Amino acid sequence: MSIATIVTAEPPFPSADRADEQAVVAVAGPQPGAATRPLVLSSPHSGATYPPAFLRQSRLDPVSLRRSEDCFVDRLFASAPRRGATLVRALFPRAYVDPNREPYELDPAMFRDNLPAFANTRSLRVLGGLGTIARVVADGAEIYREKLAFAEAEARIAECYRPYHAALAEAIGSAERGHGMAILLDCHSMPSLANGGEEHKGRPDIVLGDRFGMSCAAVVIETAERLLRTRGYRVGRNDPYAGGYITHHYGRPRRGRHALQIEINRALYMDETRLEPNRGFAQVQADLDALIEALAGLPETDLKAAP
Repeated sequence: MSIATIVTAEPPFPSADRADEQAVVAVAGPQPGAATRPLVLSSPHSGATYPPAFLRQSRLDPVSLRRSEDCFVDRLFASAPRRGATLVRALFPRAYVDPNREPYELDPAMFRDNLPAFANTRSLRVLGGLGTIARVVADGAEIYREKLAFAEAEARIAECYRPYHAALAEAIGSAERGHGMAILLDCHSMPSLANGGEEHKGRPDIVLGDRFGMSCAAVVIETAERLLRTRGYRVGRNDPYAGGYITHHYGRPRRGRHALQIEINRALYMDETRLEPNRGFAQVQADLDALIEALAGLPETDLKAAP
């Protein structure tokens, strides 16, 4: 995959994806005529462009690999540019390289050569097989036929991971330069079934994560929770998802940079077996459009850097 980024002020679907078939990141900024807002949305796990070489390395069929995707999450939030916000989305799949990890969270058992000393080989995510280069897909199935060379990990990080974060950091920086603050909404989905196929008893429809109050001002998560509850969703906070690397890395509320993670129960909007939208998709999309508007409209003076 080549290092390329689609940047467009047009709607992110479908025209942007045709702009460069080799792009790894798509950035859709505010549409012409829309007032620019300090809201940036990140969709790091909805990419579905699988490199042929990766498919040959995998012991899994393409459908099994897609179980790790946050399928269609980028489309659920596609109205962001119309609302004056910026949408940054990965086009590469999470199973190939995961931008919601540290750059070098790597499992040494996956590689045939030694990893450098700076690699984080002992994080809980690595131990679970879901590091920057995942060992397993979401259901626990092993991805690779053979061990990889560390050079393979370095190439993926250089060609996909770093361009994604460069695009995201630029979008956040642009919001800060224009408004003196920025709100990042990191967008994800969660399976409706637990590992082993058992239902998550009492699992909320939506989980909001603010790193237990560390990644954004209280008004950000409170506004999101209030709107979603008003629209009939069961909303949880920080359990079981408090926010990943992106939320932790970019959330600096004292500096006027606020990061909130959202996880949406997939059964609300898609058929998890067929991997296609279901009849609830349009309603969820409309409700998330209202969420975008609510977050984009928060008073900027209340969210700027603390004196």
